[in-house]
Amino acid sequence: MSRYRLVTLPIESRLLAGNPLGDPHRRTLRLLVPEVVERPLPVIWVLAAYGGTAAALVEEDPWSENLLDRVDRLAREGALGDAIFALPDCFTLLGGSQYLDSPALGPYQRHLWEELCPAVEAAFPTSGRHGVAGRSSGGYGAFVQAVARPDKVRAIACHAADMAFELVYPSGFPALAQALAAHGGVENFVAAFRASTKKRSGAWFLPIQTLCMAACYSPTEGAPLGIELPFDPHTLELREEVWARWLACDPLRMIERAEVQQALRGLDLLFFDCGSRDEYALQYGLRRLVRRLSELGIPHEVEEFDDGHRSTSYRFDVSLPKLVRALERS
Repeated sequence: MSRYRLVTLPIESRLLAGNPLGDPHRRTLRLLVPEVVERPLPVIWVLAAYGGTAAALVEEDPWSENLLDRVDRLAREGALGDAIFALPDCFTLLGGSQYLDSPALGPYQRHLWEELCPAVEAAFPTSGRHGVAGRSSGGYGAFVQAVARPDKVRAIACHAADMAFELVYPSGFPALAQALAAHGGVENFVAAFRASTKKRSGAWFLPIQTLCMAACYSPTEGAPLGIELPFDPHTLELREEVWARWLACDPLRMIERAEVQQALRGLDLLFFDCGSRDEYALQYGLRRLVRRLSELGIPHEVEEFDDGHRSTSYRFDVSLPKLVRALERS
């Protein structure tokens, strides 16, 4: 017998209306809700990775469990207490938003807390205690939500979160530079991508991903599409001032700020993991972050497991029960 069901809420976003890329402002918020809700429940936001969608998290997959099946199984096994799992749609034409506010993309962080959170609270009784979990860019999103909204977020689980930006992102700079040269600049490249009827992967993926990160980390009024690049597209020389804006968004740099340390100390759970063979070298950034957290005396949990970056949704079996237990205790 199923313990959880899928509920969909139509959302008409005032904040996303008129966003620069023309992405939809009418969205669907997907919720995984216990079949019987008898008391106010904590809310756990599950953030999709870059290029992923909330819809894909609950699609039928013959090769693995989707999130609804996973949550339902964990509940039936007695490993997972009752909670509401909220799957926000923060996708954009460029493949994501890093769950940040950006004038080049839209105010997706505000959308989450000022529009989606009230929608959940209006639909179901909630305890006011929130957790956030995600993989890759979703893991990064979990970290920045804890920093931005300590009034809301009580626990986070970051799976292979983006960090140590100097190890992760520069490999995409040549691909974007070549794509811009081939199409005649940022605007033409994005227009060609928008018009493409071919599968948007392969040769498109790395340059679009890199451009998306620039839209998140270095939006600039007056730049093409409001996006400033951290490198010279002709010579690939770093633009140090722009690159510094990216680094300021890196969890390894953010942790040095007093308000970030205070927000993390206030959490009931700060959980990280990463595969020891991560293709983006994220395990090295995590090791640095964990060392710094230990030096600062900030409580945390960390696990490094024998796997790579992709197809690791099974790690939610570890994090989701931890999040529910932490939110039930708080």
